This record gives sequence, C-alpha cells and structure tokens, in this order.
Amino acid sequence: MGFQVCTGAVMSCTFGMAPSVLDVLPDTGVFCPTPAANIEDSIPILNIEPFGMCMSELNPEVIAATAAALGVLTPMPCLPLVTDPWFPGAPTVLIGGLPALDDESICLCDWGGVITIEDPGQFEVLVE
Repeated sequence: MGFQVCTGAVMSCTFGMAPSVLDVLPDTGVFCPTPAANIEDSIPILNIEPFGMCMSELNPEVIAATAAALGVLTPMPCLPLVTDPWFPGAPTVLIGGLPALDDESICLCDWGGVITIEDPGQFEVLVE
C-alpha cells in the first residue's frame, strides 16, 4: 500500500514534456492536509492539468503539426484526454465511497500516455 495522494500531487505523463499537478475538490471532507483524492479524480483540466507539450503520435494535433513539418515530430500543447479512472487505487481505504488514490496507481490518456504520481503531495501511508 502506498501513500495517500492529495491536491498538489506532482504527476508525469510518458508523452508530456513537463510535470503537472493534481487538483482535488474538497467535496468528500477528507484532507491530508489538502483535499484527499479517490480514483475518480481523473477529469482532464478539473483534476489533471496539462503536461506542457504533448509528443504522442496518436494526438491529432501532433499528427497535423508533424505532417506540416514534413514528418518531423512536432510537439503540440497537451490537452489530456482521460476517460477512465485511476487504477488500481487502494480498495480497502474509501474516500467519498470510492477507493482512495495512492501513489502506486496509474491513469491512461487516450493519446497513449501513462500518467503516474511522482510526489503524492504528502507522506501519510494508507492504513488498511
């Protein structure tokens, strides 16, 4: 079991060129010391901010820019497209009725990137 993830956690994406931070709404009332995340805190822009520039060859913006540059990979601004929750989460620890988000979980961007937690925003170990 990993560390509880909270607002301010630092994330990275395999196709992003910069780190990003996680934003969590305080609607569950659980804080660590900032709002604690659960696996559903995966909404682009609301929870998952952009990762600078995107280098994914599945991203339509990158495809178009690369074609315009005669095949030279041309990164474009990141706009994460996440449609599924984080997984696996911590199924024995619930926040807002859902598994807590721990720093061992990942999230997948539809452009092919794997989003991981680099710094959980605090260092409280989840207890079963």
